[in-house]
Amino acid sequence: MRHGTRPVALVTTDSFRIGAHEQLRIYARLLDTPMYALDAEQPIDDLLGRLQGKQWVIIDTVGMSQRDQRVIEQIAHLQGGRSRVRLVLLLNAASQPETLEEVVLRYRQAARAAGAELDDCIITKQDEAGRLAPVLDIIMRHGMRVLFGSNGQQVPEDMAIAAPGALVDQALSTATPQREGAQRADAPMGMPRWSRDVLGQGRRLSSLLARLRQRVTGFAALEEVWDLASLPSRVQETRLDALLAGYPATDTTLGMAWSPRRNERGCDWAMPDIGLDTDGSWLALPWLQHRHSAGWQPRMAALSSSSGVAVHLLPRFPESDALAWLEAEHLTWVSQVAPSHRVLFHHERQTIRQLFNDSVLTHHVGVRFRGQSVQLWTAYAEVEDASGTALLAWYGEVRDPESAKVVVRRYWLTPARLGAEVLSLLLTQLQSEGLAALTRRAWQQLKEADSGDLNAEVRLLMASGVASVAGHLDIADDEEAQTLRGDLLNLLGASRRRRDTGMLDALIYAFMARDAIRQMGSVSREGVA
Repeated sequence: MRHGTRPVALVTTDSFRIGAHEQLRIYARLLDTPMYALDAEQPIDDLLGRLQGKQWVIIDTVGMSQRDQRVIEQIAHLQGGRSRVRLVLLLNAASQPETLEEVVLRYRQAARAAGAELDDCIITKQDEAGRLAPVLDIIMRHGMRVLFGSNGQQVPEDMAIAAPGALVDQALSTATPQREGAQRADAPMGMPRWSRDVLGQGRRLSSLLARLRQRVTGFAALEEVWDLASLPSRVQETRLDALLAGYPATDTTLGMAWSPRRNERGCDWAMPDIGLDTDGSWLALPWLQHRHSAGWQPRMAALSSSSGVAVHLLPRFPESDALAWLEAEHLTWVSQVAPSHRVLFHHERQTIRQLFNDSVLTHHVGVRFRGQSVQLWTAYAEVEDASGTALLAWYGEVRDPESAKVVVRRYWLTPARLGAEVLSLLLTQLQSEGLAALTRRAWQQLKEADSGDLNAEVRLLMASGVASVAGHLDIADDEEAQTLRGDLLNLLGASRRRRDTGMLDALIYAFMARDAIRQMGSVSREGVA
């Protein structure tokens, strides 16, 4: 209407619907503009020579359900050539709010997967909508630009450039007070529940994440895993493979706290293995068990050669081949054992429990265990295994410092050549036990928050990653850690009985708030916030 039809061309990629080409061809004749058909496998660059001199090329794509996996292929097809295609999403104002929310999320995920942006939309069927408020609410929360609106079947009479005042007037005039009031004011539809009160704290949140990135080894990789959650589920696994292929850097990993080879109680997943950095602190991004080699000796050898892992904290005593390999490589290792595990003490075979039945524990250290400040009392004795390897057998009692009540008992075996200095590793392995409970808590919260599109591996890495970071900050006692703990817990605004679970909830809060702020601030080309 502004510039005439000479600089305009129409293109259709819709070879799916019967009669789709003919319908657009009729519009092309009425407008006196050329129309071209593009096959599904044909790149749009094939048409560039025929489109010389055209300032506006309008492409009509196949209308698909937001759940159709071909949506990704369609957008990737449009973005695959030299010419850049601007995507515009049609939103049916008569659709249910939940459907509109899903349409925006799924199509945006598909656009990101293709390396594109989807920030523009057109509101259709305004005349058929009982209420306009839901579609406007979704558009505003996702920071989208409204280009046009349509109010009927007549073209072009019923199509108009979007006017904010007119849209607001229509929304208010057709709203039903009872139905509008059913949605709580403090619970915007589709907004992650952890991020409702933090959207105005972007700078504070950015500073907090930057400090965590600097302090916790692997935190940047954990952020990349969280970024995958915004992509379609079929893309997440491929991107995850590429991300994990380069993780971690060989100079950042000193050891590995291996988890038991079984599913966690009541869960369909096994606790990932936690890496230790050069300071002995947990890495932010763990390793998924099923991605390791089968067998203890092959998996330890693989990590030792690829990542330089020299310390192994084992959940069970290694088999003879693994033990022989550890000793031959002169690696540091600690193994938790059952009370019934048998050792040789003064050439007599007995269980490790019998060995310490009459022991008086005189040495203790303070330790954080499962979110509480407790004491670990220990004793050790020189023993041998069945093959004659010299070992130290350890017995530990975790006690409440006020009541002296025993919380748990643990038994370990370590190489005799390491001496009593190995106690710090016993503490690390003991504290690692608390990460499984934190991971279960995070897993459940993430499962409740996502829309069912989150890859199970991605969710487990997200959950175990925030558990590792929360555990790291819980046991650290330096001034920087204290400041980070305070800043994290202040995000929640309410005190928590347990510091570790409080920080876990705050980290999930922070990540979801970060994602919500990114989502609302994604449109910047024309200054729309």
